[in-house]
Amino acid sequence: MPDAADLRAAFVEGMSRAATFVAVATTDGDGGRAGVTVSSLTSVSADGDMPSLLVCINRQSPAATAILQNRAFCANLLAESQQGIANLFAGRSETNRAERFDQVSWGVGDLGQPILTGATAAFECRLATALLWETHHIIVGRVSAVRLSGNASALLYGQRAYRKAIHLTEDS
Repeated sequence: MPDAADLRAAFVEGMSRAATFVAVATTDGDGGRAGVTVSSLTSVSADGDMPSLLVCINRQSPAATAILQNRAFCANLLAESQQGIANLFAGRSETNRAERFDQVSWGVGDLGQPILTGATAAFECRLATALLWETHHIIVGRVSAVRLSGNASALLYGQRAYRKAIHLTEDS
């Protein structure tokens, strides 16, 4: 059995090989306006009272704290052309957290949550539940509205780089 450091390194390398789509979780309300780039966004169910999705955010992120306090958020699925926005909300620029929204075009959804202009899809959510699991909050939202852009090409992240999906033929 590998030691903890070796297991962690193998886990991180293994997960880097899984391409995931890139999203920015945004929130606004009494808990403040915040946003963070995430690659751990997934649907939970399209059925039930309302569709639901989950997002995992590091517990030290101000965005996680704000989402929990605001009890609402928007999961903005980024388009292929939005690498700069992904980097901005991931903290890979000199822009401080408070000025991130000044660097992008955005609107306000029905729940008062920031919707990033040009996102391929934006899912406005009310917080359903959250669980602190070790270093991350697992946040489940009930989707109250979905906005789709004319651009269906989502930005992906895999093998430690941004990617785009291409259609494979059966011969590929």
